[in-house]
Amino acid sequence: MTKPLENQNRGIFARLLDRPYLLLILAPLFWGGNVVAAKLVVGEIDPVLLLASRCVLATAVILPFAWRYLLADWAVVRRHWLVLMAFGAVGYALFNVFLYIGLTSTTAVNSAIEQASLPMLILGANFIVFRVRARLIQIVGVLLAISGVILTATHGDPARLLTLDINVGDGFVILACLAYTTYTLGLRFRPKMHIMSFMAVSFFGAAVTGVIMLAFSGGGLGQVTTLAHASPTVWAVIAYVAIFPSMFSQVSYARGVELLGANRAAPSHNLIPVFGTLGSVIILGERPEAYHYLAAVIIISGIVLAEWAARRKISAEA
Repeated sequence: MTKPLENQNRGIFARLLDRPYLLLILAPLFWGGNVVAAKLVVGEIDPVLLLASRCVLATAVILPFAWRYLLADWAVVRRHWLVLMAFGAVGYALFNVFLYIGLTSTTAVNSAIEQASLPMLILGANFIVFRVRARLIQIVGVLLAISGVILTATHGDPARLLTLDINVGDGFVILACLAYTTYTLGLRFRPKMHIMSFMAVSFFGAAVTGVIMLAFSGGGLGQVTTLAHASPTVWAVIAYVAIFPSMFSQVSYARGVELLGANRAAPSHNLIPVFGTLGSVIILGERPEAYHYLAAVIIISGIVLAEWAARRKISAEA
């Protein structure tokens, strides 16, 4: 387990960065909100433009807070700038552009729930790539959580899986999950530097990637002019996704992985469908069904079981 860095032990924000469980609740809370916010403006703003606007604004927001850390870590940034920007390109730009495109043809609830496949993908990828083994109870916990995902995705009728009826939107959300799995596994190679320096350079990489994708999209860079006539809702969504799912969630999750490891942090993604569903009900007006509540209980039970298994393993090794 990574020990708190000496220069991260001062102030409220620094103390927050040393509370992994709180961080791993805040991250999915804001990510669940990301799904709801993006769905709220479907048809009002192009998904690639939303992604580019988010990344550019997020970079502008984080730079003043990260500047002194960037100066201290500049030697590391110069050596690893390409890798650091790649983190942003894959984990932020690709993940979110796939997610936003998917939301144009699938529901916010479906999108939120499908992201709960991340723990299974991360556990499997860790085993295949790094030979990181998971205990049987951890696997059972993840499978239990995934069963809750299946229950919700099939509207309480898992037999629907037999039809293999997956629309394009759901496919893009799955691609988003694969992009974020790659990002999560790559975090073990993150250069040793302050988390704010890491996020600032990664955000810049995401911003560059977003602008390039916008340039090659159907409307090109000229789409930026449409923002002058955008509704207050669109601007509110851009501000939200640039600050909360971007800066707060990414810092929280990256630090949580650093403190607990990818396998123990991964089950927190199962909270995304819980928060996303709640947001869809409250903000988008979707009606909750009995299976939503049942699935939420199953998902949370899976998280608790997987974490309990991880704690037992640590105790046994101590």
